[in-house]
Amino acid sequence: MGYDYGKNRSEHPEPIQAEVKGSLPEWLQGTLVRNGPGLFSVGETSYNHWFDGMALMHSFTIKHGEVTYRSKYLRGDTYNSNMQANRIVVSEMGTMAYPHPSKNIFSKVITFLNHTVPDFTDNCAGNIIKYGNDYYATSETNYIRRIDPVTLETQDKVDYQKYIAVNLVTSHPHYDKEGTTYNIGTSIADKGKTKYMIFKVPAVGKSGSAESPALKNVETICTLPCRSLLTPSYYHSFGMTENYFVFIEQPLKLDILKMATAYLRGVNWASCLKFHPNDETLIHLIDRKTKKEVGIKYYTGTMVVYHHVNAFEEDGHVVFDVIAYDDNSLYDMFYLDKLKEQDTSGPSKTFSKPKCKRFVLPLNDKGEAEEDLVKLKYTKASAVKEKEGKILCQPEVLTEGVELPRINYLYNGQKHRYVYLTIAEKAESTMITKLDVETKQQLDWTAENCFPSEPMFIPRPGATEEDDGVVLTAVINSNPGESDYLLVLEGKSFKEVARVYVNVELHIDMHGYFIPQND
Repeated sequence: MGYDYGKNRSEHPEPIQAEVKGSLPEWLQGTLVRNGPGLFSVGETSYNHWFDGMALMHSFTIKHGEVTYRSKYLRGDTYNSNMQANRIVVSEMGTMAYPHPSKNIFSKVITFLNHTVPDFTDNCAGNIIKYGNDYYATSETNYIRRIDPVTLETQDKVDYQKYIAVNLVTSHPHYDKEGTTYNIGTSIADKGKTKYMIFKVPAVGKSGSAESPALKNVETICTLPCRSLLTPSYYHSFGMTENYFVFIEQPLKLDILKMATAYLRGVNWASCLKFHPNDETLIHLIDRKTKKEVGIKYYTGTMVVYHHVNAFEEDGHVVFDVIAYDDNSLYDMFYLDKLKEQDTSGPSKTFSKPKCKRFVLPLNDKGEAEEDLVKLKYTKASAVKEKEGKILCQPEVLTEGVELPRINYLYNGQKHRYVYLTIAEKAESTMITKLDVETKQQLDWTAENCFPSEPMFIPRPGATEEDDGVVLTAVINSNPGESDYLLVLEGKSFKEVARVYVNVELHIDMHGYFIPQND
């Protein structure tokens, strides 16, 4: 019994008391806010791709052993325009919106011009992130929406371009222990150059507003030139250690000229995202102190990465783990018509199984040609110096068939041992796992006819061991007569501590953020 990806979900904006079966740790206090697509048809029009659906935020607030749940659609300009017209009128990556046939020629010309130089959607359905003291719903366009994480009310619309010249920005920033946020975006054909920009937003000031958001204090750390002016690499995340940033310039590229003509050609913007299987994958290492790329040129074979796991430094090396695919078949798998096919005929045969790969970058390139410069004994990853001086990096595969990695974020940028992931054999996951990257052993959780979401690790306050805490995951329960629930697992044993049943229908989401009660 599969999950119906194309079904419109109901929102529940008023708090609903959940039923706790089991016992929640007394220290577990806070709100888990998650985000993902929930509305797929408006009037007689429908989205083509699951990622395009209207953003539906939901939250679990945990206090003194009790839990309340609520959910609410993001009331952005995109949502409001679609609802007012009773049809999809704002284009998304996988769905091009066209005017109603009854519209006059002037209206159609305006729509065409808006798609030639796209003003992107503010349907921010990818994640919940933090800048300063403010929380935002985000996707990967230049628009984010400030939200109230308690009521899930939609607040100000913020345009990155008012503060930094970026057209696309990741929905996976990093945070340091002082609360500063780091992110990366693409600046397209600005003053004749296309570049990648790493920036930071300091944790200063009180809660912002449309006139004075935290982004007003943004600082550009580093810019990297793109391999090609009009075909920048697509990326979804990046790595950060104490002294370095890791950026992968992969052969999945956005064709800007094709995007400008997509509307006229009757195709979606996603069709302008092209995989180049014969291109190398460049690995950029940026020194956080000098704010410049190191002089060593690293590269690896063709791959597509959406999620970084973690990165750290050890004995003159930078080690980073990613979830890597052989191609870009993941995006195509989530077209709604293909999801329906999988529900009846099984997993997609063209789906490239993801691998958790570990790369090691030597910080010193002194050595002979054809020499492996990796001196760490515990990894099979290699970095071979070639005659022309470039370093060919070959990864160690830690495990296969996994996605949506999370770690104890207190170990972000530090050497970690444990990763929490979903098992990714097909679109919906039926299992989550705890991976020990040292022993390669895995502990699994699964339940019949249940689909868990991204597992999020919450550390116990004052803990001294990495896996001392709990793992939270929202679970779709398709067993007849049974409710969906928030699952709470003990971090060390990966055994159930509690199930928090909600008497409403949950939706499969993407990512989220846990806000401790003292925040």
